[in-house]
Amino acid sequence: MTAVTIYKRSGQYTGFSIEGHAGYGEEGEDIVCAAVSVLSLNTLNSIEAFTEDSFSGEQKDGYLSCSFPEPLSEKAVLLVDSMVLGLTDIERSYGKSYIRIAFKEV
Repeated sequence: MTAVTIYKRSGQYTGFSIEGHAGYGEEGEDIVCAAVSVLSLNTLNSIEAFTEDSFSGEQKDGYLSCSFPEPLSEKAVLLVDSMVLGLTDIERSYGKSYIRIAFKEV
C-alpha cells in the first residue's frame, strides 16, 4: 500500500511524502504505483520549470519526500492542488487497500 502524507501549516502546503508500493500489480506493471509516481514527479518537475519556488527532496525505491521552505506561489499551489486531486481520484477509484492519503498539520 502506498501512503501519501500532505503536510500543511495554517492551510499552506509545506511538503509531502509518499512511501511504499501499491501492490495493485506485479512490479513493473503496477498502474497505481506508476500513476502515483508520474503525478508526484511531474508536480516537482513542473514547480521547478514553471515557478521560482524552491524545494528540497529525497527519492529512493518506494519513497519520495519533498519540503517547501517558503510559502508557495499561486502557480505552485495550483500544481500541488492538481497533484492532490489526481492522487485523491486514484484513491477513490482503486481503494484504500492500494493508496491512502492523509493530511497532517505541522
